[in-house]
Amino acid sequence: MAYAVIMAGGIGSRFWPQSRENNPKQFLAIHGGDTLIRSTMSRLRGIIPDENVFVVTHRRYVDQTQEQLPTVPAENILAEPVGRNTGPCIALAAIQLLARDPDAIMIALPADHVIRNTKRFHKALRTAIDKAKEKDTLVTIGIEPTHPETGYGYVQYEGHVDRDRKKPETLPVRTFAEKPDIETAERFLDSGDFLWNSGIFVWRADSILNAIQRHLPKVFRAFEPVRNALGTAQETKAIPEAYAKSPTISIDYGVMERADKVFVVPASFGWSDVGDWEAVYTLRKKDKQGNTLKGNVILNDSSRCLIDANQRLVVLIGMHDTIVVDTEDALLICNRESAQQVKNIVDYLHAHRLEDYF
Repeated sequence: MAYAVIMAGGIGSRFWPQSRENNPKQFLAIHGGDTLIRSTMSRLRGIIPDENVFVVTHRRYVDQTQEQLPTVPAENILAEPVGRNTGPCIALAAIQLLARDPDAIMIALPADHVIRNTKRFHKALRTAIDKAKEKDTLVTIGIEPTHPETGYGYVQYEGHVDRDRKKPETLPVRTFAEKPDIETAERFLDSGDFLWNSGIFVWRADSILNAIQRHLPKVFRAFEPVRNALGTAQETKAIPEAYAKSPTISIDYGVMERADKVFVVPASFGWSDVGDWEAVYTLRKKDKQGNTLKGNVILNDSSRCLIDANQRLVVLIGMHDTIVVDTEDALLICNRESAQQVKNIVDYLHAHRLEDYF
């Protein structure tokens, strides 16, 4: 049976000042409409029943997650005592699934993506699920690139994509590539055999645990005691101990880039990882001057700006390619090209212990 594991442990520091430790990115309606985590849950329907959805999140967000996703059983919300990236997160979820279903197929996906075409998304997932039934096979979803993007990782595949096929296909992965500079991204696009790495994975629970044992032995050894502790009084002690012993590492770098039987499903379903305010600008509707506005805003001789005014009247005169995000206690103003650097401000706030602002 197939299960979904929504990874919702991060803060989304590039969305400061809206995203804070007490109200992280996944609980925000950044794109408009519903919150990101609720949208993720909604588009799983038709593929995964609600009772088969699990969420891995930091323990401080368990109550908020239950409020946001009331149809997910409380026991399916797995609490991390501390963030250790996606490697330990997936190890914990796979152990939990395997204890419930020895044939569990696991869809692991982030809580904070935007996907516009649910029908195509479902087709890609069904193809990945069919392939993941094979022993020790790991599958990722790759997004057909539309432009040379420097903010995404890439997946290079072997073979040829038949774009006339009605059903998605699976192709062997040749290599993974980290976020490139613009020249490399242009070369990837021109080559025709690179896809954006969506961070959405499909595999059997036992297959990913076998891969973690082989490629991330320290993570495997840290979490092995959790298997025997599940359902006992020792469980609440075993999980924090596992996280204390485990290294911090992503499943991409730790497993996917090293494993042998890795496949990708090339897909196009209006995907964005909504990584920063520039991504929000790209997604939102714009006026004739290329501005996208929310709240009480007045513009004069300004173009290609994103304004998110949640408190005061915001007035811009003679500004172009600018991001303005206004909240009750903080105001962000930056050039759109500098949107990725918002994370540096959050690091500064932590370094200087300015707790009121992170």
